[in-house]
Amino acid sequence: MRILRNTLKNDLNLRTQNDFPIKGVEFIDITPLILQKEVFNEIIDALYNELKDKNLDYLVLPEARGFLFGSVLAEKLNVGIIPVRKKGKLPPDFVELTFEYTKEYGKGEFELPTLVNDEYKGKRTYIIDDIYATGNTMSAIKNALEACGSIVIGRGVIVNIPTLNNDKSVFSLMDIEESSEK
Repeated sequence: MRILRNTLKNDLNLRTQNDFPIKGVEFIDITPLILQKEVFNEIIDALYNELKDKNLDYLVLPEARGFLFGSVLAEKLNVGIIPVRKKGKLPPDFVELTFEYTKEYGKGEFELPTLVNDEYKGKRTYIIDDIYATGNTMSAIKNALEACGSIVIGRGVIVNIPTLNNDKSVFSLMDIEESSEK
């Protein structure tokens, strides 16, 4: 892994593991960032500053690491949370939409929950996750939200791997390049 851009002031401590979860994939572990309270707080503050003037209704948080940052951020922004769950984690009656996504190492399915006393139509949403690799997961979430009538204001991550996605529209706190030696 090589750091291309880092907006964080605190020490950057990412771990990598080659050939995980399958051969040929370099796993980027953000756990050290959340273990360090100074770095975690800096991440939350940076995301808050990016989002505070966007007039949002909901943060959309993919399971599970999106939950970590988004829940704290939602409290600071005074907005609701839409947790995007892996298929089968919600009873069928609570599911608004089920959709498939493709990752570097396979396919999966997510579910959007049915909102309580609200509807997706016209709601201003922003998707928060930890890492933006190929972009397929966030694209699938964005498409699902828009199919429900939500207005997706943007997408933000802690770490972006632009060499895998070439997407300049995603907000990130750091950009990295995967190691060429896998």
